[in-house]
Order: sequence, then C-alpha cells, then structure tokens
Amino acid sequence: VETRLLVATIREGETVVDLGSGGGMDVFLSVPKVGPNGQVIGIDMNPDMVARARRSASQKNLHPPQVCFVQALLTQPLPIKDSSVDCILSNCVINLLPESGKRSVLKECWRVLKPGGRIVLDDIIAKKELPEELKNDMQKFVECISGAIQIDFYRGLLTESGFKDVNFVQLQADLNVYAQSKPTGGSSGCCGASGGCGTPRASTTPALEEPSFDINAYVASYQIYSVKAKDVAAVTQESSTALLQWWDAYPTPKSNVGNISVSEVISLLQSDKTEYAVIDVRRDDHAGGHVKGSFQHPAQTFYDELPAFFEKYSAMKQVIFYCQRSTGRGTRCAKWYQDYLEEHRTGSASQVLIMTGGIRAWLDALSKNDQLIGYD
Repeated sequence: VETRLLVATIREGETVVDLGSGGGMDVFLSVPKVGPNGQVIGIDMNPDMVARARRSASQKNLHPPQVCFVQALLTQPLPIKDSSVDCILSNCVINLLPESGKRSVLKECWRVLKPGGRIVLDDIIAKKELPEELKNDMQKFVECISGAIQIDFYRGLLTESGFKDVNFVQLQADLNVYAQSKPTGGSSGCCGASGGCGTPRASTTPALEEPSFDINAYVASYQIYSVKAKDVAAVTQESSTALLQWWDAYPTPKSNVGNISVSEVISLLQSDKTEYAVIDVRRDDHAGGHVKGSFQHPAQTFYDELPAFFEKYSAMKQVIFYCQRSTGRGTRCAKWYQDYLEEHRTGSASQVLIMTGGIRAWLDALSKNDQLIGYD
C-alpha cells in the first residue's frame, strides 16, 4: 500500500479515486495527503464493504465531500464527473473484471482523469496463456488469478483507452504464500487479508489445501502507472465534489413518508399550534423566498447532522420537509430522517412529512399574501 501511494505522489488539494476500495484502507491513507481541501472517493460494488467503510469514516470524523464511499459496479460508467480526478488507485481489482469490464473501466478512468492526471494500479498479470484446467484449479485458491491477462494485452487495453507511455513494474511477491492462506474478507480485492498484491499478513485462519502447481510460474504481481496527457482538451468545472450526484456518498433511504399540502401548512402557520417544524433543505438556491419561520438545513450535509437534528426536533409532532419542488432533496432528507427514527428506535412521536410542490407551490399559492413568505 505504501509503495502504491508513494508512486501516486498524491498532493494536497487533489481529488483521488480508489476503485474497489473495500474497507477503505487506501482511502484513509490518502486523506492526510490531500488535506482538508482535497477529496478521496472510494468505489466498491459490495454494499457490506461500503457500509463498513462509511462507518469507519464516521468514527474517524471524516465526511463527504472530503471522504466519500460509493456503491457502484466497475463494469458500468463511473459515477464521476468528466476530467475531475487527479489520481486513480486500484489494488487487485481490474483483474476481477471480465474482459469487457476491464475495457470499460479503463476507458472510464481516462474520461474522469484531468489532463495530467495519473493512474496507479496494482494487479496480477499472466506470464503466459493459462490452460482452462489450470484456471479451474486456481479458482479453488485465488479467484482473481483466473482472470489474469498477459502484459501486452493489458497494455493494449490501456492504450486503446487513451493512455500512452504505460509503465509495468513487476513486484517481488510470492503469490503461493497467499494461495496457502485463507482470506479473511478484509478486502474486496483479490488479495484478501493482505490488502495488496504482495505477501499477505499473517492469518490465524486455517490454511487451504496447498495448490498442486507453482502459481508464480504462471502469474506475477505488477504495479502499472500511466499519465493522461496534459495537452488533452478538457472542460473542467470548479466543484466541491467530483461525484456526479452528491447523494451517492450516502445510503439510499428506505422509509416511506407521507405528504402534506401547501394549504395544510398555511393552516398550521396561521394557527396557534407550535409543535411543528418546517425544514428547508435548499442551499445555493435558498434565496428568492422561503416558508416564513422555516429552518434551513441543506441537504448536502443533512445526513451527517442527523443526530443533532434529532436532538433539536424530536419533540415536534410534525417535521415537514421541502425543497424547490419537493421531488428530490426534500423527499430524500425526509426519508433519511424517518430511517433514523426507525433504526435508532428513538420513541419519538414525530410525523415526518413532505410539503407537496415545494417552495414553487408555496409561492404560487401565496402570490397575493407575502406575509407567510420569508426572505433572506
């Protein structure tokens, strides 16, 4: 891991993506290097590993957008903006993909890298064509070895994706050692407990049956490095995140919540009732009017603030969310809050609701009565 990060030369303020991030080891090691103004995004297909990494990040007080863990298939387009990433890392993961997946993800790496951005991959490469019976035998010991491709083919995939001057450096790793140790599931890559393509850390789990062949005769561990040419035309936009959708960094909400009409909210505001709260989750588009007396809690930071939000509003009989049209951020935050109430068994009697139509419907309904419209 240390060698991979050293080669990557990660700098302060950069955006780094780790493909197949597993429990987040490379992500967490990269955070001090990018600093508070940088961003590190881990992408993994395994929901359990993503959930584990998010819990670890929360325990370390690391939150989006600085640190994000996203569940996504590497065989599909990456959920990352064009030309937004300075460095891509991957540890024994490309090898796990079918040929079409390898081809796709390397093209995606080229797309998301900024001009001058770099890619550093640790992977297992075949020294020669693997016979079918050997592939089948190997799957008993190291699943990803059977997906190893030869170096010329690997280079061709990278060149086809747009990379030039690709460097392959063979690492001095005895892969037989890994084959004789049982992975503990600490990583989603092919190297299990080792967290890399080198010699695994000692394990107390029972050893597997010793393979009937020398794995090192057929495959080797390599570090692969290349840079996207600086003269490639690219349109870059300043943003706090390289993610296409900021909410990908958070769990998908599960709960269902009810709706409340604008007229019903108007009645609440005009009544003597006080045991309700109206929550505006807009941020940059908050100007132009809001529900008078509403509280602003931007959606982009809402999930991380759920405990404090609960402490503030748990006594309210109704907690009403809205955004521009209440079809995106407002709905998502309302469901996240309902999830929190249910998962933590808070005992709160709060009814979580979404104001139908959002601020647009509110402004339309009150065009002749701006006493219930607040302005910054």
